[in-house]
Amino acid sequence: MVAETEREDGTWFECEECGLMFDDRQDARQHEAACDAEEPAYIQ
Repeated sequence: MVAETEREDGTWFECEECGLMFDDRQDARQHEAACDAEEPAYIQ
């Protein structure tokens, strides 16, 4: 499931498995479908 977070610079979508944040809900959903639930090795 993708969590929606409001920040001062807009709305962000967070993968609840690993915590990676996206500025696009669809990108977050696509990532989460393939997420291995480990900490991200990079910042997006």
